[in-house]
Amino acid sequence: MRDCCVMEASQTWLAPLFAVPVGGDRAGAVQRLRLTVLSAGHAAAGIAALVLALLMTGAFPAVLSLTGLLMLWLLIPLAARLAQAHRTVAAQLLGEPVVGEYLDTTGMNPIAGAIVWIRDPVRWRDFAFCWFSGTGGLLMSLVPPVLLLAPLVHVILGLSQGNWLWFGIASVLLGPSWLAWWFVTVPMVRGRLRADQGILDHSRGRRLRERVDEVVSSRSATIDHNEAELRRIERDLHDGAQARIAAAGMNVGLAEKLVHTDPDSAVQLLREARDTTISALEDLRTLVRGIHPPVLADRGLVSGIEALAIPIPIPVTVALRLPRLAPPVESAAYFAVSECLANVAKHARASRAWVVGDHDGDRLRLTVGDDGRGGADPGGSGLTGVARRLAAFDGTLTVTSPAGGGTEVHMEVRCRAI
Repeated sequence: MRDCCVMEASQTWLAPLFAVPVGGDRAGAVQRLRLTVLSAGHAAAGIAALVLALLMTGAFPAVLSLTGLLMLWLLIPLAARLAQAHRTVAAQLLGEPVVGEYLDTTGMNPIAGAIVWIRDPVRWRDFAFCWFSGTGGLLMSLVPPVLLLAPLVHVILGLSQGNWLWFGIASVLLGPSWLAWWFVTVPMVRGRLRADQGILDHSRGRRLRERVDEVVSSRSATIDHNEAELRRIERDLHDGAQARIAAAGMNVGLAEKLVHTDPDSAVQLLREARDTTISALEDLRTLVRGIHPPVLADRGLVSGIEALAIPIPIPVTVALRLPRLAPPVESAAYFAVSECLANVAKHARASRAWVVGDHDGDRLRLTVGDDGRGGADPGGSGLTGVARRLAAFDGTLTVTSPAGGGTEVHMEVRCRAI
């Protein structure tokens, strides 16, 4: 809670002064002057950061003593406040979040709190930042104000002291120094902010770990789903087409034995074998449609979804602007929409439904909605299966379904057109 308050206060006094974002070729003199003031503030904070870094480095060897522990309890929160202020400035000017989530030490005694601090990677980032801010960061931050002010100060001193040689040299250097200031200020400040972000932002590592966990989870779910699909296909083949083909083979064998002694019975058996073979062929076609519907291969995802909407017993509006996508992605999206429309027909009690979607060149977006009773459970088996199917392609599923307010299922899959 204390860190959040620091961020809000920093934003309050920084907003009117540095409202212009960093970057762009149109950055003018006013923006450069603002950034120079910011750079001077960074330099001043760098001196404080260097003092904190030296004191903390000296206190670490004495952490087991009362003096060392008290110093750390004083210095570490100060370092956190300084780091949080720099997070706020970097986030505001770069337009990107710079997050540092500290481990909670509320209600802990000093010993337990110190142990938590030692295990907290964000606190170690603060410590590293203090060293950077007081060394390399300090040098980076000094460049814009030095280029702007140093020659001017020398000109004024030479003029006030009547030292015309000094005044002349400083006057000659004034133009090149200001020219260098004009071109250097924006990239130098941006580089400093990027360095602060790289050191202080803890969310990148966290997002990477979360992404790895998601990939592991989706891979396991995909493997389970594929195994279940394989078992379903094997069961359908065994109970359907395989059994019919075996029966047709038996009928043909019996007809072969009866063809000379009882031709009429042999003909009847052959007719049954033909009918059984036709049924087996229909079973195989149904099975193939369950794996990859032919309409997708022939006409694409838009036509496939339009075909899905035809048998739904309520009006379904389909508004899609999609290019051809990779067949596995089209298949996953097709069956996801199919499951959602089936849920609408079975459970929604809706008077109409819609399927809308587009592709922005990098991401497929689909929404299946209805005006029914709402209250859909995202954790239900149907929607869970849809989410699992999309997760295999780095896709996401979001359900909006207030009671009595209809349902919308939003699906996104990262993919490119072919």
